[in-house]
Amino acid sequence: MSRDILDKVNDYYTQKVQEFGTSPRGVDWNSEESQVLRFDQISKVIDFNTPSSVLDYGCGYGAMLDYFRDKTTNISYTGLDISEEMIANARKKYDTAAADWKTQLSDTETYDYIVASGIFNVMLETPEADWEKYVLDTLNKMNKHATKGFSFNVLTSYSDKEYMKDYLYYANPSMLFDYCKRNFSKYVAILHDYPLYEFTILVRKH
Repeated sequence: MSRDILDKVNDYYTQKVQEFGTSPRGVDWNSEESQVLRFDQISKVIDFNTPSSVLDYGCGYGAMLDYFRDKTTNISYTGLDISEEMIANARKKYDTAAADWKTQLSDTETYDYIVASGIFNVMLETPEADWEKYVLDTLNKMNKHATKGFSFNVLTSYSDKEYMKDYLYYANPSMLFDYCKRNFSKYVAILHDYPLYEFTILVRKH
């Protein structure tokens, strides 16, 4: 994984949270409503009836912790983000017993589920082929650290052309579905039926 790509992403999101604080715009989302709709999709990989450990990969300031709190007491939550500014804001926002916050993931850590919302969208000036490699490398990492399953969302290549932006990555849903199916699990679902310019993929291990 290119250090250069991570540094650019870190700088981008650090600037956003400095400008907008702990709000949806602080993690580059348009509204709280769209943020919750995304959480609804990526959380479908989780069995909320069973106590589970969940890693929020690219957690920002930790908005998904509030989402989980409203749904269940069965989730042991860890937030991971490369932006130290984001993690500092998360620690200020939530009491220390609420969650574990970190900027790095060790090789031996595992979680029942890993969820990632929005981490593949902001390509900036990175060549698309390099960004795609970064996406696949990250998915392999998520697969390695998740024991029951993982989920993620990506902007869709089926977006209306007039609204697409040069600095964003619009993925081919079929390509990512095929990659996950061939490399990670027989049990893969793609959700492309909700009113946002994106899709969600769920990978279940069993």
